[in-house]
Amino acid sequence: MFNKILIANRGEIACRVIRSARRMGIATVAIYSSADRNALHVEMADEAILIGEPPPRESYLRGDIVLAAALRTGADAIHPGYGFLSENADFCRQCSGEGITFIGPPASAIEAMGSKSAAKRIMEQAGVPLVPGYHGENQDPEFLRSAANEMGYPVLLKAVAGGGGKGMRIVDSPDQFDGALAGARREASKSFGNDVMLVEKYLRQPRHVEIQVFCDNHGNAVYLFERDCSVQRRHQKIIEEAPAPGVDTHLRARMGDAAVMAARAIDYTGAGTVEFLLDRDGTFYFMEMNTRLQVEHPVTEMITGLDLVEWQLRVAAGASLPLGQDQLSIDGHAFEARVYAEDPDNDFLPVTGTLSYLQAPAESRHVRIDTGVRQGDEVSAYYDPMIAKLVVWDEDRNRALRRLCKALADYRISGMKTNVDFLYNLASSSAFQQADLDTGFIERHHQEIFHQQPHDLERAMPLAALYLVLERSETARQVSHGNSDPWSPWNLASGWRLNEPHLHHFELIVQEQEVAISIEQQGIGAAQRYVIRYRDREVCARGDLQGQHLVADIEGHRLQATVAEHDGRYSLYSGDCAIQFSLLQPDLGESDGEPANNSLVAPMNGTIVAVLVAAGSRVTKGEQLVIMEAMKMEHSIRAPADGVVSRFFYQAGELVDGGAQLLEFEADE
Repeated sequence: MFNKILIANRGEIACRVIRSARRMGIATVAIYSSADRNALHVEMADEAILIGEPPPRESYLRGDIVLAAALRTGADAIHPGYGFLSENADFCRQCSGEGITFIGPPASAIEAMGSKSAAKRIMEQAGVPLVPGYHGENQDPEFLRSAANEMGYPVLLKAVAGGGGKGMRIVDSPDQFDGALAGARREASKSFGNDVMLVEKYLRQPRHVEIQVFCDNHGNAVYLFERDCSVQRRHQKIIEEAPAPGVDTHLRARMGDAAVMAARAIDYTGAGTVEFLLDRDGTFYFMEMNTRLQVEHPVTEMITGLDLVEWQLRVAAGASLPLGQDQLSIDGHAFEARVYAEDPDNDFLPVTGTLSYLQAPAESRHVRIDTGVRQGDEVSAYYDPMIAKLVVWDEDRNRALRRLCKALADYRISGMKTNVDFLYNLASSSAFQQADLDTGFIERHHQEIFHQQPHDLERAMPLAALYLVLERSETARQVSHGNSDPWSPWNLASGWRLNEPHLHHFELIVQEQEVAISIEQQGIGAAQRYVIRYRDREVCARGDLQGQHLVADIEGHRLQATVAEHDGRYSLYSGDCAIQFSLLQPDLGESDGEPANNSLVAPMNGTIVAVLVAAGSRVTKGEQLVIMEAMKMEHSIRAPADGVVSRFFYQAGELVDGGAQLLEFEADE
C-alpha cells in the first residue's frame, strides 16, 4: 500500500479522498492555487503545495507542476479526483515515467474513451447498443448539417472530448444548427482544447442511467449496480439516486453485463462509469464511459456499504477486487442533491460571493455531507460553484425521499443565492415522488417546481405571519429579561396598546407579491390566539416557535414548518413546498433607481469570450450580442428589443465584474 499520495484536485473531492486515505493510514498532499490558499482541502491534508494562479490552466491543469509537487514531497501515487487531469492520458503516462502510480485506468483506456467517436466504434465492435448518429472524422459544417438532416431533428451535438455538459447543444430544427455548432465548438475548445463534434439522434424522453464498474489488474470485473441521473439542468446532473426506480433485476443484470463488457473491451482497471440512455420500453443505448470516479459515487457507497476510494487505492496498489459479483447486494435507497451557488430563477446562472453563514444538516448514518467549503469561504468565478453534496439513505425510496426533503429544509446558507429551495420544491414535487423521471424532467414540470400554486401561497401566508409575530414576541422577551424593569409595558414589542387591541402590522413580499397583513393578538397564556387578516381573508391561528421550527394550528389544521432567515429574506419550508418572503422595507429615498434602459450589464464576474456584432449594428430582439464565460459555463447576452448597439465597453478576453455595463443599446421606439 502507498505511504503518501498527492491529490491532484481541489474542493469536496480532495476532502473526500483525504478522509479515506487518513482512515487507511496514508499521508496526503494537497495542491492549491493562490485563490485556494485557505481552502478546507489545504487545511485537511498533511502537506500542501502552491502550484499557481487561480485560472485552472495556470494551476490545476498544469500536469508538469502537479507532477513536480508529487516528486518534491515524495508521494508514491497521484489521485486525480474527477475533472482537471483525471482523464488526461498524457499526464497518466508522465506519472508512469516518473515512477509515480496514477490512481486510475491506464492511459490506453483513457484514450479509448476520451474520444466519444472512437468510443462509439469500440462499443459497436464489442456489441454494446448505440444511439444512431455520426461519429466520424469529417467535421465540415455542411457535412455535419446534412448528417443531422438525414437522421431527423432533434439532434444532439456533443464534443468528442467533452463531459459535464460542456460542448453540448440540442438542436431542434435546421435553422438552429449553424449557431449551435459554433457555440458547442467554442465551448469545447475552451474546456478541452478540442472542438471535434459528433452528432446523434436526440431521444425526447429517455432516462440517464449509469452503471458503476470496477476492474483490477488480475482480470476481475464487477458492476456495483446503477444510478439514475435523469434530473439535470444545462445537461449537468443535480439529483441522483440509487438504485434507479423501475429497473428490475433482469434489466439491471443486462445493463450491468453490458457495462462490464464495455470495460473489458478497453482492458480497464479501477473505478469507471458506463452511461446509458434508457428508453421507456426498456431498451438502452451506450452514451459514454467516464474513466474516473464520478461526482455521484456516494449514492453507490450508501446502498452497498463500500468505500469506493478505498477500492481505488487498493486496486492501484496491485490488490484484487475485495468482492466478487455474487457477493455484492443492494441495501436501501439513496439520493444525492448537489447544492450550488446559482440562481435557478435566472436560468441557473452561477453566482459568486462569501458564505457569510453556512449550517448544513446534522450528519448521521442517514445523512452525509460531502463539501470543500466552510462558513466564511468564498465561491469564486474560477471554479465550479458547488457548495456541497447532500446525500441521504434509508430503507426504501419513499423514506429516503422524506429524509432528503427534511435535510434540504434544514440547510442554512447566507451570502449568496443558492439552489436549495429549488431542490426542495423539486424533491417534494408529485412527479418526482412518483419517479416520473427523464432527462427533460425540469422542463416538463417547470410550472410545479418554479411557480407556487395559489393554494401553496394561501397556506403559507398565515404561517409566515405567525412566525413573524412569534419571533417578535420572543425577541421582546429576551429584551425584557435584560431590562431593570422587565414587567414595564413600555419594554414590550408585542403590539400592546393602552385600551386598544394588540395589533401587529407587516408589509410582506411573498413570491414577488406585496401583501399587507395585520395580526390581532387575543387572550393570554394557553388561551392566546392570533387573528390574521390579509387580502379580505381572516383566519384564526395558534402556534409555538422553538428556534426556527414552527408548530401551527390554523383553524384546526395542524401544520409544521421550518423557517430560515438569510440577509433579510425568509425561506419557509412546509409540507411539499418552499415559500420565500421578506419584509417590505420603507423607501428612504436612497435608491439609485433601475439601470438605464440603454445599458446591459454583466450578470456575474467572468471573461468576455466573444463580441458577436460590431458597434453601430442594427440587431433584433433576442439576437446574441456578447458571450461570457464564468464557472466553466458560457452565457449569452442578448438584445432586449429591436434596436442598435451603439458602443461596447469590453472586448474578447477581458475580465468583467458582475454588474458592469457591457454595452450601450438604443431600442427602437
